[in-house]
Amino acid sequence: MSDGSSGGYEWLEVESLDLEAQGVAHRADGKVVFIEGALPGERVQVQVSRKKNQWEQGQVSAIARESAQRVRPGCPHFGLHAGACGGCKMQHLHAAAQVAVKQRVLEDNLWHLGKVRADQVLPPIHGPTWGYRYRARLSVRYVAKKGQVLVGFHERKSRYVADMTTCPVLPPRVSAALPALRELIGGMKARDRLPQIELAAGDDVTVLVLRHLEPLDEADCARLLAFGQRHGVVWWLQPAGPDSAHPLDEGGPPLVYTLPEFGLTMPFKPTDFTQVNPHINRVLVERAVRLLDVQPDERVIDWFCGLGNFSLPLATRAAEVLGVEGCEALVARARDNAMANGLAAHTSFAAANLFEIDPVRLAAFGPAARWLVDPPREGAFALAKALADLHQAGDDRVAPRRIVYVSCNPATLARDAGLLVHQAGYRCSLAGVVNMFPHTAHVESIAVFEREAAKPQ
Repeated sequence: MSDGSSGGYEWLEVESLDLEAQGVAHRADGKVVFIEGALPGERVQVQVSRKKNQWEQGQVSAIARESAQRVRPGCPHFGLHAGACGGCKMQHLHAAAQVAVKQRVLEDNLWHLGKVRADQVLPPIHGPTWGYRYRARLSVRYVAKKGQVLVGFHERKSRYVADMTTCPVLPPRVSAALPALRELIGGMKARDRLPQIELAAGDDVTVLVLRHLEPLDEADCARLLAFGQRHGVVWWLQPAGPDSAHPLDEGGPPLVYTLPEFGLTMPFKPTDFTQVNPHINRVLVERAVRLLDVQPDERVIDWFCGLGNFSLPLATRAAEVLGVEGCEALVARARDNAMANGLAAHTSFAAANLFEIDPVRLAAFGPAARWLVDPPREGAFALAKALADLHQAGDDRVAPRRIVYVSCNPATLARDAGLLVHQAGYRCSLAGVVNMFPHTAHVESIAVFEREAAKPQ
């Protein structure tokens, strides 16, 4: 990438990657520099685009010493250039090294934000690095001046849609259909009123949900159906919010994913939240259940239970599982899934705002030997604080012996871990990363918290 000449600029030693997959270096005066496209161990120059008193930010402009972990990106639309797709940030780093970087991010967050260190680091969960993304939201833009339609992710640091003709992180069938999808939308009457397409793939069915801002005429609907038959996808239409989504052709096959180890089938709607990577989800669920070590006579609470991704597998091991979620509709769906899988006798579900839970409300749910906590990016601060407040008041009647916490944000996990360890009487016995989103900077993780043994009087 460079002939090694300095061009009058300072050469920088890249020390690490941050949460945005930017290289981190320091100038001779100690100023921090964040460098897009640079990898740890490299000696680089940077083209600065932003300057602040304490830091600078820019793109790598020359490399005198490349990292041994630098690889050729697997997608032609990845890069730092104008118009490059912003869907991935780490394709230039070897997949195994990506996992190591994410493990370091998790450990750094736990220590610097929560002052917590895990007793043991779990082996990372990782799997296929291409064709894994079974959920995606693709933007659609009709560019009248060029007479063409763009379908894909946004460009790097831009609201513009990247000019994509392939996407190797999507299922191969969907990636191969992108050019035809652009042509389809371009030929529709409503082409300038179609802002997005949401992908949701199950084990056997691939659904595309088309957001449309005005009713579609018969000709446009016929085009969609013909495309679906040719490319093996099912169309849903979404005229308003997510609840308005419905199949274009009623009576089509349902979306399901399976958890074979537990003998479970999980139906879902394309607008439901499910894990992006089904291959990793299966391994994650198995590990979480194993780490929770549920006994046949025990009661378990699954906080933020969703459709029952963890509740139902746990119910195959426990006497009783209570799933708690903030949305009544999701609670009903989880209950239906439990019934369909023959687990109604071992499960119950309740709706509650877990971002506002306090010690009194927590105590009302009753004791459980073990908790599974799987919150959104905001984390489970109120839940952890309520548990900590009860412990500080000398009331541990509802405190579980073990908590398995599945996180999609290492910062909020670290914050909550600090509460659990320093104020609620737990220790962090295990923690590790889950590479749910290869080639992105997203860090999914799992941590185990256990009660300290009672001290002799």
